[in-house]
Amino acid sequence: MAKAPKTATLSQLGQQVATPVSPEEAVLERVPNPQADTNYVARFTVPEFTSLCPVTGQPDFAHLVIDYVPGKWLVESKSLKLYMQSFRNHGAFHEDCTVAIGKRLAKLLAPRWLRIGGYWYPRGGIPIDVFWQTGKLPTGVWVPDQGVAPYRGRG
Repeated sequence: MAKAPKTATLSQLGQQVATPVSPEEAVLERVPNPQADTNYVARFTVPEFTSLCPVTGQPDFAHLVIDYVPGKWLVESKSLKLYMQSFRNHGAFHEDCTVAIGKRLAKLLAPRWLRIGGYWYPRGGIPIDVFWQTGKLPTGVWVPDQGVAPYRGRG
């Protein structure tokens, strides 16, 4: 019989939790990786990410793709969802949002490798794509293309 995951310390999974007011207040949680002896890629896709322009207060939209090769820890997906939602009223530039998310996940998880692609919709007629990674991809690990086409407008 398989061992149950260690979730007793989680504060959000299985609970009704309000959306955090800000990314700083959001609680990101982790669980032990049951396959820590194996290199594999876990992917999270956030196709409707929203934040606010720090100057105008207007909404900004992005399609985020997070790939990582976990070590001892996995991010708990409900806490990740709530963390992503906490950006809805957060004012920051595209580059800041994308890199801050990557760094926070890397600090929490200490993954073998992590990358985030932020595919932002145009602001002022210019789409901004932001990419950040940490660690070195282990040899032999298959990483699919992030699958987000470059912005083409009506083209």
